[in-house]
Amino acid sequence: MKAEPLRAVLLVMAAVFLFACMDTITKYLTASYPPPIVIAVRFMVQLLLMLAVFAPSHGRRLLRTQRTGLVLVRAACLAIASLIMAIAFHRLPVAEATAIVFLSPLLVALISGLVLREKVGVVGIAAAITGFVGVLLIARPGAGLDPVGVACALCGAGLIATYQLLSRLLASTEGTVPMLIYSALLGSLIYGLLAPWFWEGQVPSASQALLFVCTGVAGGLGHFLFTAAHRHAPASVLAPVMYLQLVWAAALGWLVFGHVSDAISIVGMVIVAASGAAVALNARRSAVP
Repeated sequence: MKAEPLRAVLLVMAAVFLFACMDTITKYLTASYPPPIVIAVRFMVQLLLMLAVFAPSHGRRLLRTQRTGLVLVRAACLAIASLIMAIAFHRLPVAEATAIVFLSPLLVALISGLVLREKVGVVGIAAAITGFVGVLLIARPGAGLDPVGVACALCGAGLIATYQLLSRLLASTEGTVPMLIYSALLGSLIYGLLAPWFWEGQVPSASQALLFVCTGVAGGLGHFLFTAAHRHAPASVLAPVMYLQLVWAAALGWLVFGHVSDAISIVGMVIVAASGAAVALNARRSAVP
């Protein structure tokens, strides 16, 4: 497939905006509903939308894959990460939680040297260490962040990194739509079975119901754009662009919840973003013959 880096960058820019919206809405809804309920509805709405849009034209091709095992592993990573991150966003401000999770592109750029054969080198290792220092500034003891929320965000970063690497690895053999369908289907099954154990009888208002639907729309469309982007450019090219989500997360956290990060946390976020961008740009330069 012909490389189209500009198209890939634009797709990722749109995807991270939708992800920031989804995370903000998730935080808002988890104030009233248990995280498994919010995630269950999100995946179910996403699945229904995908089936409504793609089933008429794709038919049986919706479930046609060549490496089904890896596709399911990718879907499981996203499903587990979704719940863990919902807990993190419930306990942490949106900007801080997003910044910690953004160790994932840093990990992608580093591990891609092994998985995707993209070189990283000494600069990459140094940037990775610096990125972890940035996270320590964000999650320092005096910052007042919930330890459980921080731990969930770190676990989420690892799972999302795996999901991103598998997205790139599978892009050469698997269709975008089947990968999305499997993710939505597995998430719907897992959390649909768990939902009755967490349902406390709350009936959502009209505005809450609309927000539940919006999480599924934002998640489904965001992951479609993100998965499609990896067909047009390598992971190391796209990783720096993903840091735009930090800007959206900070802006939405301020607009919706009135959260304003302190100076040290902002410095940590900048360090994480700069370190990740340095790793990705270095990997991209090394890949050029």
